[in-house]
Amino acid sequence: MSQEVMTAAYTPKSFDPLSTEQISHTICETFERQPLVSMLHEIPRFDGAGLYALYYRGEEVSLYLPLNSLQIPVYVGQGRSSNSATGAKASARCPVYDRLRKHRRSIEEAKLPLEEFRFRALLLPDVHANLGENGLRVGYQPVWNHTLTGFGGNEQGSTTRQSKKSKWDTVHDGRSRTHGGVVHEANKLLATAKVHIAQQVVSYNELPWHHPDTDTYEDLDG
Repeated sequence: MSQEVMTAAYTPKSFDPLSTEQISHTICETFERQPLVSMLHEIPRFDGAGLYALYYRGEEVSLYLPLNSLQIPVYVGQGRSSNSATGAKASARCPVYDRLRKHRRSIEEAKLPLEEFRFRALLLPDVHANLGENGLRVGYQPVWNHTLTGFGGNEQGSTTRQSKKSKWDTVHDGRSRTHGGVVHEANKLLATAKVHIAQQVVSYNELPWHHPDTDTYEDLDG
């Protein structure tokens, strides 16, 4: 009798392999199977657009220490092959490489230990890079995207240099760029970021594309 009730109440799971959500999960899972590459040395030039992320793998920066053995990135971004506003083809042949090179310089100027940072990249069409970036951003809420914002921003032009010092630059001071003033308190930002990272670690295993075996990754530490 109980078996008949259970059978009557059973509903098969619905699965659409071409839904945007499922495609995003597939991209994120594939992305996390790519090797981690050291940022200590100059990054070899490569062509192509796509998705990338930065990771902390060290012990010197205590704020990021809880992330040093997990797949949680500190920053996620993309290099596009076209202008997102007009659709026109981008002038750069290697947008992912260009972004990573700029980020490497930012980390170095802020006196953060380059040898303790890694990047991961996957070349993709813009539409798929968008889905992957959104999946990683929403799923992980990387601290440099979510809490200590301003890392990926470009230097202001001469007519717009009244922008205030970003949260990232307030905590990691040293980049050679101008700003219109300091509006954030570093200690408060550090406390907020510490709480955020603790929450990231707690929810780490809840992501739909995350599998325990992806924590065993190839680390090209140079």
